[in-house]
Amino acid sequence: DLQTMKIKFLQAFNGDCIWISFEENDIPRNIIIDGGIGDTYENRLKRKGDLFDIIEHIRRNEQKIDLLILTHFDDDHIGGLLRWLNKDKEAPTLIKKVWFNSGKEIAKELDIEENQDLNIEIKEGENDFYTSTKQGIKFEEYLSNNKLWDGKIIKQGNKIDLLGLKFKILSPNIESLKNLLELYKKEEDYFTSSGEFDFETSLKDFIEEESKPKFKFKEDKSVPNGSSIAFVMDYQGKNFLFLGDAHPSVIIEGLKEFEFDKDNPLEAELMKISHHASKHNTNSELLSIIKTDNYLISSNATKHGLPNKRTVARIIKNNPSANIHFNYDIGTKIITDEDFNDFEYFKISSKNEFNY
Repeated sequence: DLQTMKIKFLQAFNGDCIWISFEENDIPRNIIIDGGIGDTYENRLKRKGDLFDIIEHIRRNEQKIDLLILTHFDDDHIGGLLRWLNKDKEAPTLIKKVWFNSGKEIAKELDIEENQDLNIEIKEGENDFYTSTKQGIKFEEYLSNNKLWDGKIIKQGNKIDLLGLKFKILSPNIESLKNLLELYKKEEDYFTSSGEFDFETSLKDFIEEESKPKFKFKEDKSVPNGSSIAFVMDYQGKNFLFLGDAHPSVIIEGLKEFEFDKDNPLEAELMKISHHASKHNTNSELLSIIKTDNYLISSNATKHGLPNKRTVARIIKNNPSANIHFNYDIGTKIITDEDFNDFEYFKISSKNEFNY
């Protein structure tokens, strides 16, 4: 009885939305990680997106979303989910369990003051959760009232067995949760990239530049990204790595906590690169701790200068035969013939569905 797991990286515009479907003892299971921007569910002209289609598929087949993971507070990760919850009264009946690190619970856990900017509300019928003046119900209340959430903080070092899978949580750590509470402000634009695309530079030039002693890696400073849930998922002894928008130093620390390092790398089937392949979220140290041939970049290359080609160069330097998968057909926009001449063993694809 060969059961397969299907991992699909939905087209979530400049965001992340991942659907994992598999069977546990012949019972169909579904996990959704993030929901992209609002339009991933439905845009203002009522045009349905990928997330809408997946939810309807689950509903039609009388299945459930057995686990819904909200990695962090950014709109390009939770916008689509919140738009769904705002527009579909039946949504709670489809969801079994939610992972979400709420500001209220972090404050309780760390015994520090709450940050009102972290409040999210469900507002019936609304397109957006943060511009509307309509009174809503606090997201925590919505989850608790519908018994979707146990209020537990998901944090580095946790081992969670669920749905026949084993999860190892790499991020966030306590410090990044504390930063979220103390530093997060709703209005700020947390993108650290200057918004310039770097596709003009060759892979070779990036690699040469970074092998010079004066090159210094600069880590992402975004507070919400730092609080991102990132994890290893083990399905039938195979590992899959989902990094949200997490910071590399925190991911590395998490991997070390589970005894993975350069000498004992984590072997993975697939790695979802952090933060749409921003050059501030993937460094060579992180890449050296992970042994995989499949790197997935979730981005449509329209915003904030992401993905960074520089990140692709780091991947190829670390693994010359890497397969780099984009969930949109943007690979040829980024990688040139010159790049393929310089490095002949790597491949790019716009394959966004993987079966195991």
